[in-house]
Amino acid sequence: MIARLWHGWTTPQNADTYQNLLKNNILPGIHRVAGYKGAYVLRREAGSEVEFITLTMFESMDAVRAFAGPNYEQAVILPEAERLLAHSDDLSAHFEIVIRQD
Repeated sequence: MIARLWHGWTTPQNADTYQNLLKNNILPGIHRVAGYKGAYVLRREAGSEVEFITLTMFESMDAVRAFAGPNYEQAVILPEAERLLAHSDDLSAHFEIVIRQD
């Protein structure tokens, strides 16, 4: 299994709107990708900004490519999300999940 890690930062005024956009629009849309296995969204106050980390899971790198395209490291940011972000990572990092403990 592959974990895709990405960071984005918003202003405190945009944080709740961005979080709701992720929860209600963006993440449900990823379910259409074969091999998508879910996501975690992490949030924290970071000085004058709010940091979000998205960790999406895919069954394979082929599934990652089905989601992100051939340049799979490039961040995938919808225009409505980009308008709410102060700045973000240009690239996503990919990790093989080697241990999972519940």
